[in-house]
Amino acid sequence: MGFMIVSSFLSMWISNTATTAMMLPIAHAVLQQLKDTEAQADERDFLAAAEDNYGFELENRQTKQDVTDEKQPDTKVQLEDRVYENELSLEPQREARRKAIEDKYELLTKGMSLSVCYSASIGGTATLTGTTPNLILKGQIDKLFPGNGDVINFASWFAFAFPNMVIMLIFSWLWLQFLFLGFNLKQTFGCGVKSERDKEAYAVMKEEYKKLGRMKFAEVAVLTIFILLVVLWFTREPGFIDGWATVLFNKNGAFVSDGTVAILMSMLFFVIPSRLPSFGGYGCNDAGKTVKAPPTLLNWQVVHERMPWNIILLLGGGFALAAGSEVSGLSKWLGASLAPLKKIPAFAISLLLSMLVATFTECSSNTATTTLFLPILASMATAINIHPLYVMLPCTIAASLAFMLPVATPPNAIAFSFGNLKVIDMVRAGFILNLIGILTINLGVNTWGYVMFDMGTFPQWANTTQGQL
Repeated sequence: MGFMIVSSFLSMWISNTATTAMMLPIAHAVLQQLKDTEAQADERDFLAAAEDNYGFELENRQTKQDVTDEKQPDTKVQLEDRVYENELSLEPQREARRKAIEDKYELLTKGMSLSVCYSASIGGTATLTGTTPNLILKGQIDKLFPGNGDVINFASWFAFAFPNMVIMLIFSWLWLQFLFLGFNLKQTFGCGVKSERDKEAYAVMKEEYKKLGRMKFAEVAVLTIFILLVVLWFTREPGFIDGWATVLFNKNGAFVSDGTVAILMSMLFFVIPSRLPSFGGYGCNDAGKTVKAPPTLLNWQVVHERMPWNIILLLGGGFALAAGSEVSGLSKWLGASLAPLKKIPAFAISLLLSMLVATFTECSSNTATTTLFLPILASMATAINIHPLYVMLPCTIAASLAFMLPVATPPNAIAFSFGNLKVIDMVRAGFILNLIGILTINLGVNTWGYVMFDMGTFPQWANTTQGQL
């Protein structure tokens, strides 16, 4: 659960692929350390139990008595033979205990690998910038319904998606716990005294943590900018009161958006130095020249090499697809074709479409799935007079529920290569997680999301757009 919470939190702010690639080696290192500590403790307990065994002691005493009384030339050889026989008799037991530990940690490694990659995908749904489908929804809503009044922003998305993420994460942990470790309530939630093995493992990990040292100036600076970014995002337009953007800049128009804040914070990375000012210089570079000024936290070379430019092309392609559907009349045709769905209850439509998108995203990227389906869903919503977000919102999150196949998403592929997993392991765990995700998403849409976005009425901004079509 600890690794799942950390992975999901990190995935809220960085890509789920980077989160998985960073957390899996850490998880495996911790498991290896726990395995080594338990193996050493088990070997020690085994030898102590063997020494305390009455039959083993009796045989040792008898061997010593024979050596003392008989004093035959071959007594030493006999003693060595008997000790060797005892070691041979204990070897199967030792091997069985070693095999049990190996099997235990092999299963634990599979469960830990899947929990990290799944929690990274789940955590990305909690924030607007957590994963690409969320941004595509924001872009499509603004493109298809320009007068929506900024219905989807960072604060409104977080208010809806974060509780959904927490519920999904809890149920996912319960399922993975049951699947790979069993569900022993006393052992899982017990608060008893820690064993010696637990204390030894904790001491080793604490020592490794101390080796990291204190935070450097660059790390503190990045953390400060990150916190400032999140605070500005939340307070820009919280919804229940006027945010700082409305009070200072947006009285006469929408001049400041979430993107404005992101660009401002990004510029700080190119300005703030990576080290504190120093009068003694900053050492020498590779050419042997004295460095007069420290490098900034970020430079364009790093951005050029690591920036996922393909996402920008995908977003642009999605906007082009939406515009093409509108101009060509495809949106009108799809809307008319899907009009009979009006006879089906809205919650059933949302549930069925979520299942369709979750199935489709197992075989294609979540970005492509969202780009393909959202314009169609928007046309369908306006045709049958239901709130567009009622179908677009759950389907967008469902596009991130790619849990069943290694090829479904990069985190799955990384976990598949790290955790010695088989495809059947991922299918067995992911199928139930898909059902959990779909049910929790629709629960959120029909409860707190229904109230937040006023989904019981067809919005005026969507009705205006339909009229224009």
